[in-house]
Amino acid sequence: MSEISVIIVSWNAREHLRNCLASIRETRGLAVCEIIVVDNASSDGSPEMVNESYPEVKLIRCVRNLGFASANNLGIRQATGTFLALVNSDVIVHRNCFQNLTEFLDDNHDVGFVGPRVIGRDGFVQKTCGRFPTIWNTFCEFFLLGKLLPGLPGFSGFQIQTSGCEPVEVQVLSGCFLVARKAATDQVGILDETFFFYAEDVDWCKRLRDGGWRSIFVPAAQATHFGGGSSENTPLFFSIEMLRANLVYWRKHHGMLGEWAFFILAFLQHATRLIVRSFLKIMLPGSSVQSVRKLQEHLACLRWLVTGKGAQ
Repeated sequence: MSEISVIIVSWNAREHLRNCLASIRETRGLAVCEIIVVDNASSDGSPEMVNESYPEVKLIRCVRNLGFASANNLGIRQATGTFLALVNSDVIVHRNCFQNLTEFLDDNHDVGFVGPRVIGRDGFVQKTCGRFPTIWNTFCEFFLLGKLLPGLPGFSGFQIQTSGCEPVEVQVLSGCFLVARKAATDQVGILDETFFFYAEDVDWCKRLRDGGWRSIFVPAAQATHFGGGSSENTPLFFSIEMLRANLVYWRKHHGMLGEWAFFILAFLQHATRLIVRSFLKIMLPGSSVQSVRKLQEHLACLRWLVTGKGAQ
């Protein structure tokens, strides 16, 4: 069996990271040859926890927050495994997850990336597989056409149906838990550090496919992803960063016209939802905390799109 280098980027997510490392220690078996934690200048005691409780882990401490792509690349450059597992700090790895992913890669040499079935904190399967963004599927995603017109082909947005038990070839795998063949990354390159956070996984999958490799969803491998391990610390900043990253992706792969098309769709999305949520807030006083936060998010994103200024 080939060996996996597990790379975890963490920023102020100590308890999530502790639980993630505990699950890897318990489930690693012979598949994992090393665990590398890249700490993005956490101030919550995360590095000290790793040194004290997980001495087998190789810890890389950054003097500032480098973001997701740059920090993962630090780990990738020091990894020695045949395969590279990028695992978010708020993930719990289930039994035989690494073994199933490794066996699939060993048996399918034209596959560059594999990803497991990911379950959320609510017990439901998360949508971790998708299509590359186009104008049409972005429009469908932003304006919820898949929910308004369920079952109709062509309106489902980014998502691909992966409810079965068999492996499925997909275009995009989520970076929350992705295992890459090192030979493939040597060919197409590592993560693009132009992306600070978000969209770097879509870009990586796009470059992988353009290089002739396949990405496969392997449901026999499973993990739990709690979500928001780092982004919940500064939600408005991360909402704006998602916009920024997507604009970078569209400019890189679709040119200036594609970037402007995404800009217009994003502006209309946030403006529409702001109007609807504001109306509901007036008509239904006593809005939930989540509803208020969503209003703030739409306002912050619109302000950034118009002025380039946003939450820090």
